[in-house]
Amino acid sequence: MPTLLGGAAALVLFVLWTLTPSGTRLRRRMMARLYAQVQRRYEEDVAERKRVLLARLSGTVLEIGPGTGANFPFLPDRVTEWIGLEPNPYMHAELRRAAAARGLEPVIRGVGAEGMEVETESVDFVLCTLVLCSVSDPAAVLSDVLRVLKPGGGFVFLEHVAAESGTALRRRQRWLRPLWRYLADGCRLDRETGETIRRAGFEHVELEEFELERTAAPSVIAPHIAGIARKPGSRVADAVV
Repeated sequence: MPTLLGGAAALVLFVLWTLTPSGTRLRRRMMARLYAQVQRRYEEDVAERKRVLLARLSGTVLEIGPGTGANFPFLPDRVTEWIGLEPNPYMHAELRRAAAARGLEPVIRGVGAEGMEVETESVDFVLCTLVLCSVSDPAAVLSDVLRVLKPGGGFVFLEHVAAESGTALRRRQRWLRPLWRYLADGCRLDRETGETIRRAGFEHVELEEFELERTAAPSVIAPHIAGIARKPGSRVADAVV
């Protein structure tokens, strides 16, 4: 009987955590706090790669899922306007503080990648870091990215991805996928995001594969990709990095 009651209690907590509005709010609060704590170690490991990658940004930048604003320190002065799509309202206050420290007046919209209501061909760059793992339809999101980019505009990305097929790490990702998805606000461990980007319709894709240091993150999210993909059309002037 105690085992049965314990299982019933766990089921009730699971339903409250995943399916009710109050559970969603609690999960988002916890994610905001956890994000800020884990982010520091992670950012130390990717700082140099971000510095080089984000130095290519200029003009109007649309950032999908900016979280608490970890990318602001890497934005060059050539970024004149910043729009953020952040569905977690518990991250907005910290996001505004980070933008102010960078000298930007942010435009924050409380929607995610799949609620993108941005004018067609209105932004120079779309920035996306650790977001495509969580959206329900990455291909549809990338189609929208192409829509909002000006001709020749750039999609700058940094994402954790699936490990190499057939490896022990890939198997661990598959085993942990259901639990991780619920605990990490929809994150999928084993997405082949690089291939999705290559097939999305960009004119040119620069993509680097690398492994994150295990001290900064769990091994299941160590495999990463980073790069820039260009929309067909007249190229936006690139900074010399």
